[in-house]
Amino acid sequence: MKHLIITLCSVLVFTISAKSQVFEPVKWQTSIEKISDTEYDLISTATIDKDWHLYSQNVPEEGPIPTTFNYVKSSDFELIDATKEEEGHTVDDPVFQMKIKFFEDKAEFRQRIKVLNKELSIVKGEVEFMVCDDSKCLPPDFVDLQFKLTNESTTEENSNTSNTSVFGTTNSNDTSQIFEPVKWTASVEKISATNYVLITTAAIDEGWKVYSQKVPEDGPLPTEFIYNLPEGAELVGTTSEEKGKEVDDKVFQMKIKFFKDKAVFRQEMKVTSDAVKSISGEVGFMACDDEKCLAPNYVDLSYSLTGEANQQGTAQISERSKALSEALNLNVTGQELYEEEKVEEKSNFTIFLLGFLGGLIALLTPCVFPMIPLTVSFFTKSASNSQKGLANSIMYGFFIFLIYFLLSLPFHLLDSLDPEILNNVSTNVTLNIIFFIIFIAFAFSFFGYYELTLPSSWSNALDSKANKIGGLIGVFFMALTLAIVSFSCTGPILGTLLGSSLSSDGGATQLTLGMSGFGLALALPFTLFAMFPKWLNSLPKSGGWLNTVKVVLGFIELALALKFLSNADLVEHWGLLKREIFIGLWIIIGIGLALYLFGKIKFPHDGPLNKLGKGRITTGILTIAFVIYLLPGVSNTKYANLKLLSGFPPPMFYSIYDKTSECPLDLNCYKDLDEGLAAAKAENKPIMLDFTGWACVNCRKMEEQVWSVPRVYDILNEEYVIISLYVDDRKELPEDQKFEFLRPSGNVKKIRTIGDKWATLQTVNFRNNSQPFYVLLDHNMKQLNHTTAYTPDDDEYFRWLEKGVQNFKK
Repeated sequence: MKHLIITLCSVLVFTISAKSQVFEPVKWQTSIEKISDTEYDLISTATIDKDWHLYSQNVPEEGPIPTTFNYVKSSDFELIDATKEEEGHTVDDPVFQMKIKFFEDKAEFRQRIKVLNKELSIVKGEVEFMVCDDSKCLPPDFVDLQFKLTNESTTEENSNTSNTSVFGTTNSNDTSQIFEPVKWTASVEKISATNYVLITTAAIDEGWKVYSQKVPEDGPLPTEFIYNLPEGAELVGTTSEEKGKEVDDKVFQMKIKFFKDKAVFRQEMKVTSDAVKSISGEVGFMACDDEKCLAPNYVDLSYSLTGEANQQGTAQISERSKALSEALNLNVTGQELYEEEKVEEKSNFTIFLLGFLGGLIALLTPCVFPMIPLTVSFFTKSASNSQKGLANSIMYGFFIFLIYFLLSLPFHLLDSLDPEILNNVSTNVTLNIIFFIIFIAFAFSFFGYYELTLPSSWSNALDSKANKIGGLIGVFFMALTLAIVSFSCTGPILGTLLGSSLSSDGGATQLTLGMSGFGLALALPFTLFAMFPKWLNSLPKSGGWLNTVKVVLGFIELALALKFLSNADLVEHWGLLKREIFIGLWIIIGIGLALYLFGKIKFPHDGPLNKLGKGRITTGILTIAFVIYLLPGVSNTKYANLKLLSGFPPPMFYSIYDKTSECPLDLNCYKDLDEGLAAAKAENKPIMLDFTGWACVNCRKMEEQVWSVPRVYDILNEEYVIISLYVDDRKELPEDQKFEFLRPSGNVKKIRTIGDKWATLQTVNFRNNSQPFYVLLDHNMKQLNHTTAYTPDDDEYFRWLEKGVQNFKK
């Protein structure tokens, strides 16, 4: 609780005092010092900016968060004692008002370890720390640490590779990492003159697990043993395993038995010939953590029956295997060009213009338009002189703008408490249903079936205050009265602006700009007509055309309401608004609008229509043209893709027609690298390499929740050739394509299946073996953007794809 309070307080101070500035006053650097053949010191050095200080590992109760080191546990090494630190300074801290030990300028921490496995090359860890200056503290931060136990220089400069030893904020897109979380050893136990037990032990890194030999259908790949028995040797029974754990697996969402930390498998064998000195074998397995699974892996095993050291694998491969191994190297270029890229938000000016346009439309409604000449005449005639009347009109317009600006400010409070509150509107089912209902209510209000108004007592009270008080305050209350009285016309337009702004990336900031644009457009006429009174003579007279504008807006609100219902339908997969049904409803709405404009249907507030005006005829013709454009959208033809509306209707795959494909979401993809490359060249499109797996849960999540987002689907379908390489495909390769691959560690991997080949290709070219994993390439194997992995944020993923297209076209 103490640390929680401290954290919340520091976050609050940080947010208030440094909202427009990001502080990173501490840089971490790692190095190692070899003490003996088996002992090393892991050295973490903090470089601290001037006037900032980093706290000790030991601080008093009720003090700041202490500096804490955690090292990833492994059977390859063990810690010796605790992490040691320098002397530092102990003074009366002005922030916490107590004696606390801290460090300034620089701090060094040392942790001694004993190496148990000579093959150990990297130790990973993490440091949690808190920094303060004399007036504020930053929230606690975590930084990943990596220590290289090699003969190379252990102090490195910043780079974008997995060997970086200078650490700041963790880069979520630093995906160049090869995981080897399981190490296998083989031993033999003699239980009689002729019987032996072959013991296979898996040492499993912390956070990872290996699955049982028996798993449910549609689960992960089970652990499987193959023994190559010479003549004079036979197995007794089956391979037994330890009890393990059976829980609800987070990745596969089913009950599965697995092993953590360590697993021992035993196989009894009977030997009837003295010529049998050793047994060779192989284990196939799959390792997962709580977020991802690695491609199935195979390790050679060797069991000595004579007491000699047991060896794993072999370091010898044939020339043919060497040639096939070399063919896996795509010679990818351009990898060094891409780091984590900052992407621009949607144009703030665009949302301001949309708000301004909404304000202009609101001026043409019967709640606002008649007020323009009345209000301007009031100010110009009631004032003692024309200058005062002009000043009051200008202030009246300014106050209208100010009121709509102030209405947006409460949303910034929500945004500061949780930035995701506003940005998640586009996928939040409840909020989309609420917006759908509100827009339907607005539409029928515009049709004239009822009026949505604020309580009349509000406007009466404000009008009374305006008359009594007078002066600038009185002008302000007059502006506020206009905002309340006109709500029945401006409310639906503001609701549309609210929905579109909060569904975009900009959140509360874009809402403020949109509301400001709306207020400015609404305010300008009152000021301009006061400055140029003769312009009032050019205004059209109020009449039935004002109600026509309201009804047209009602049809638009009805069409927009369907978009919010569609958002909820796509997320929940209800199947209510498939693409053709959505477009069909828009066609019906368009036909209804055209019939209204040509006088074939009427609404409650419509008067007699003696003749059609030019405005009605023009708008009606445009509406019919739009309906004709929509018609192919309900067909199952190549013309069904309405590119001008891309991203607004549901995506093409969300269809009433039975569309089947071997590729996710009926996208056009290839499962062979050479075929996909040929297609990309023929279509002159960039390539997206999709390293995936049949049993990869996060791969399915990406396809169903991110690829299915309309704009992501469209850019994948229209701009890329997708090559999906399944690393767990168990289909056997032809005999002439099977080979052995020599890993850098000296172990040999047998490439026997299609999945083996693609998994190894991923490792060779991108130093990564987890899925999903995505790479953008041109036809010459030049990388077009940084690689990325599981990215549940569809906005981020879309911008990544968009950047790849831009780089391809350069």
